[in-house]
Amino acid sequence: MTDNITAGSPASDTSLPGDGYVGDPAVRAEWDNRYADRQQLWSGQPNGALVAEVAGLTPGRVLDVGCGEGADAVWLARGGWDVTALDVSGVALERAAGHARDAGVTVRWVHAALTEAALPPASFDLVSAQYPALLRTPDAAAERALLAAVAPGGVLLLVHHAGMGTQQAHDSGFDRADYVWPSMVAALLTDDWKVEVNEQRPRVAPDGGAGAHHADDLVLRARRLR
Repeated sequence: MTDNITAGSPASDTSLPGDGYVGDPAVRAEWDNRYADRQQLWSGQPNGALVAEVAGLTPGRVLDVGCGEGADAVWLARGGWDVTALDVSGVALERAAGHARDAGVTVRWVHAALTEAALPPASFDLVSAQYPALLRTPDAAAERALLAAVAPGGVLLLVHHAGMGTQQAHDSGFDRADYVWPSMVAALLTDDWKVEVNEQRPRVAPDGGAGAHHADDLVLRARRLR
């Protein structure tokens, strides 16, 4: 990727911009600090639900929402997908770009919040959001942004940890009620969508990494008909 990449103009190789971030600076700082605290936050392996659900799909254009250190994005690119990967953390994206270079694959990196990114509407054959930290708003902006990115005939795949949506705030101040869960997205689906999967099931978790203790997934897979 060239040095002029911004949230509104993703480029086509694996380097990163200086700072083209679009979104809340406090959110970026929070996630940059979280990543900076560890040399590696996640397992480095693709998420099991993604691997399972993508198995029968024909590779096309994919948006990886909350791509983190890039394991899913790299796996998808190796599988022939044209990958655009988005995250609020520049620290995470730098690591992800390095993994893509090491793997010899091309990914478009977007440093932005989902709701602020100037993504082409209705243009992705797959929108994958694996355990995303998407903040709820009164106008359901994040939920609508996920749906708006999917092309007619394309698939939205949203996976989250089961049970977290009903838990209360921890001492750290992290309140799960502040975030978007699959049921909230499912509630917005119209007759333009067909729900293919909407279930809780045992998680196929990569070894190691944060979040490995979660045992069950909520999986929403919906196809946009028109």
